[in-house]
Amino acid sequence: MARNEVFRDADHLSLPVPDGTKAGAPVLVGAIVGVTETAEGAGGNPDNYATVWTKGAHKLPVGSGGTLAIGAPVYITSGNALSPTASGNTLFGYALEAKPSGAATITVKIARV
Repeated sequence: MARNEVFRDADHLSLPVPDGTKAGAPVLVGAIVGVTETAEGAGGNPDNYATVWTKGAHKLPVGSGGTLAIGAPVYITSGNALSPTASGNTLFGYALEAKPSGAATITVKIARV
């Protein structure tokens, strides 16, 4: 039996986030994407850290820039905003609801990369 395991599933981790990040925000930490379960510095996390869920589906605001069909990829910008635009952004997850051309809050399944 391995004795070096730190996290069994690593589905929720304490990770560094920008100062003032609120609970329920999409975040990009290096190449890890997720949604904050706690606000920055809350829930036993040190300053500039939050508990981040790295799997699941969440209701999140996705900016304008095009429509999304169910199953379409959703991207995250370096500023932690979700977008339908791939260019210059990182894959965040997949739309579980259709999104009109404007900004909208939709359910997004976090990609497991």
